[in-house]
Amino acid sequence: MLAMKRRHPLLTRCLSITCLLAAVIFIGCHPTDKQQQYTVGFSQCGDADLWRKSMLSDMQRELAFHPEVNFLYRQADDNSETQIKQVHELLNKGINLLIISPNEASPLTPVVEEAWQKGIPVIVVDRKIASTHYTNYIGADNYEIGRMAGQYTAHLLKGKGSIIEVTGLPASSPAIERKRGFRDALAAFPALEVIKEVRGDWVKQKAKKQLYGQEAALQQADLIFAHNDVMAMGAKETAITAGAGQVKVIGVDALPTAGAGLDMVSEKKLTASLLYPTGGSEAIRNAIAILHKDPVPKETLLQTLVVDSSNVRIMQLQAEKIGSQQRDIRQQQQMLAEQKRIYNSQRTLLYILTITLLIAIFFAGLLFYSRQLNRRINHKLALKNEEISRQTQQLQEMSAAAEAAHESRINFFTKISHEFRTPLTLIIAPIEEMLEQARLQHHAKQQLTLVKKNAFRLLRLVNQLIDFRKLEFNKMQVKASELDMVVLAKEVVATFQQMARKRHIDCRMITHETSVMVWADAGMLDKVLFNLLSNAFKFTADHGSILVRVGRNATHVTLVVEDNGVGMSDETLAHAFDLFYQGSIDTHKGSGLGLALCKELIHLHRGTIDAKSTVNKGTAFEIQLLQGKEHFSEEELSAIDEPLERFSNYYTADLMPMDDEAEKEANTDHRRNSKPLLVIVDDNQELRGFLKRRLQTTYDILEAEDGQQGIQLVFDYLPDLVICDLMMPVKDGHAFLKLVKTDVRTAHIPVVLLTAKASKEQQVEGFRNQADAYIVKPFDMDVLDSTVSSLLANRRQLKQHVETPIPADLRVPASRKNDLRFLSEFKALVMQNIANEQFGVEEICRQMGVSKVQLYRKVKSLLHCNINEYILQVRLQRAKYLLQHEDVSVAEVAYQTGFASPAYFSTVFKNHEGITPSVFKGKTGQ
Repeated sequence: MLAMKRRHPLLTRCLSITCLLAAVIFIGCHPTDKQQQYTVGFSQCGDADLWRKSMLSDMQRELAFHPEVNFLYRQADDNSETQIKQVHELLNKGINLLIISPNEASPLTPVVEEAWQKGIPVIVVDRKIASTHYTNYIGADNYEIGRMAGQYTAHLLKGKGSIIEVTGLPASSPAIERKRGFRDALAAFPALEVIKEVRGDWVKQKAKKQLYGQEAALQQADLIFAHNDVMAMGAKETAITAGAGQVKVIGVDALPTAGAGLDMVSEKKLTASLLYPTGGSEAIRNAIAILHKDPVPKETLLQTLVVDSSNVRIMQLQAEKIGSQQRDIRQQQQMLAEQKRIYNSQRTLLYILTITLLIAIFFAGLLFYSRQLNRRINHKLALKNEEISRQTQQLQEMSAAAEAAHESRINFFTKISHEFRTPLTLIIAPIEEMLEQARLQHHAKQQLTLVKKNAFRLLRLVNQLIDFRKLEFNKMQVKASELDMVVLAKEVVATFQQMARKRHIDCRMITHETSVMVWADAGMLDKVLFNLLSNAFKFTADHGSILVRVGRNATHVTLVVEDNGVGMSDETLAHAFDLFYQGSIDTHKGSGLGLALCKELIHLHRGTIDAKSTVNKGTAFEIQLLQGKEHFSEEELSAIDEPLERFSNYYTADLMPMDDEAEKEANTDHRRNSKPLLVIVDDNQELRGFLKRRLQTTYDILEAEDGQQGIQLVFDYLPDLVICDLMMPVKDGHAFLKLVKTDVRTAHIPVVLLTAKASKEQQVEGFRNQADAYIVKPFDMDVLDSTVSSLLANRRQLKQHVETPIPADLRVPASRKNDLRFLSEFKALVMQNIANEQFGVEEICRQMGVSKVQLYRKVKSLLHCNINEYILQVRLQRAKYLLQHEDVSVAEVAYQTGFASPAYFSTVFKNHEGITPSVFKGKTGQ
């Protein structure tokens, strides 16, 4: 923006002037002194009578002076439930203030309190509720109206006569208070008697219905007092019908509208009526004051008077005058609204013309500026194009260099792979010759077989890499010939039978065809089928099932390899054929080459390979090859049958399990010859066998193929040391280590982690889990042997350092928190039961929740003595303390320290201390 101001001052000025004028126009169109808008809700109990309509009319007249108020009106047809629903509706609309004329006091109280508790001001008009939770009450004093009616009645009847009272709704506050005021006034005149009370519920027809059939009472009555004018008029009409037209009638309201109370009194239909103001105008005025935060009293009481023939004409003239003024106000408001509309229209037109002129000026300046700017932009674009061309050329050169570097790495990798084949061949051939010697020792034969197996594994990986290199440069070409798929599958399956028998796996081929001829490259299909079967054996547990199915349809030959192994997750299945992809099962990770190579070889045949898998249920690979040879080119068809170098026969050696007789030994008694006991936990059978052969001359060895089996062996045998891998099935090394080091029975056992995870973070995690040593694969056997020897030697020295003859100041190895916890619990249990002569190993096992074997081994490893010896030493130490410091007899000491009798105690004490308890007590007492 600063640069634009410096380079284009004319444009900047035009923009500034335009923005300034637009701001002025916007402010003019949108004045800032706009009044705040309010929403006021009014819920009226009904609008069936003239008084309620008059209330609404008074409110609307007052609202004419407050255009900022949005007025929402609801009437409930004299139904409390309906009024409650309407109030909830108004509250949901977000009103700022609620005005309510309740139908009945008690039913409407909860909803009014709800609004008041929400912080919404509430004005109650005419009728009160059953609590004081409102902002303002507006209405006449109904008790005073009733009292004035009683006094006026006494004046008319000169203190003597019969009266009929017509009441409103019994639950409404006006009816209750008017009745109470009327009766209190009559109480001063004993000769005045209410001979009949009728419930009119504020409705004329209801009052007439209640008085119908009361002719005797009407003829006897001197006066009828009704709680409003409409009921009073109904009572008058009923009295005339009953022949009691002379009876005097008093009502309440005295409304000025046509046909209402004033007219009834003027026409002498009613004797008198007490003025009851609607409070509509006062409600709106108080609402505006509350919304403007002005103070308003809790109650606004309206004044009343008696309207009879003496003052009715004056009241009518006043009402007519007010009505005329209201009409004049409405006309003036309409004229003002029309003038405002005209003014707004003219102002809008002026703004439009001004804005149009400003826009025209702005676009003229913009056009001039654009022409100047286009010239500069074109010049900059030309410079940019030149720069982009240079950068594109640099990118192409860098891409070519990167491609050349990648090609060099691939060539180097391929050459190295080729170079591996010669030394591998020179390794395999002499080993095979040595294995054929009849006098070869069993141990040497095992070692040579292990070397041969892993040499074949490395050779297979090298060949797969070379095949991928050929595929990448399209140098691998199909040499298709017609072959029998059934025969080929049988031959490949046969090479895996030895492995299947060793692992008790059901491996067989299933087909309904005697012969399935297909055009294909036999060598490539042999590699594909071999890879699929080797994968199936890798991921299928012993005693599992692997099936090869051969079939055909009208267009394709189908080959399916399925197993019931561990299966694959959806994520692994989606990437199963990706190059170098390895699944989430750490214990079965391969090179990531086999399935990718299978896919490419099948695609060379214009076929398809798909996989379906379910976790823990198995996997199925399906290959479909086109029948016939039309899909092959002439170069891809082999004119003669070339001898097949059987890939599967050559490489199954690396998949065969080791024939190690030592693995068949049962894990029974491993404490013979007092050799230390080691547990080796690793999922690689060959590595376990190798470690066992190297270490079994010095140690007793137990083996486990996963973390779960390892935990069980450690808990059962409490070995002297554990060698553990990290990546294992069921339970990995970290989980195994945490269980061993946090269990009080095994926390003292050293654990050596032997793993291929070599990063600093992984080693730190191992030591955080309290590993005693961390050795990275490939490892030096001398280092492992020295580490094991050192840990066991340190453990023995630590025991010797902390051992004492179990006096009271017994000290124990504190190298582990769990060891201290175990010993603390063990010692506390012994001290608690020192006086119990039946206390022994069974009770300790029960209370500590361990087996006898575990308890003996744990105590022996930590205290270097057996349990009974420790208990006896503690009892004797306690006995010596009591003899030295307490004034008790020898017999009491015997029983307090858990000996069956004083004689037995004296014998044991003399055997250990060389003197009797009595002599010991005498010496210490001197």
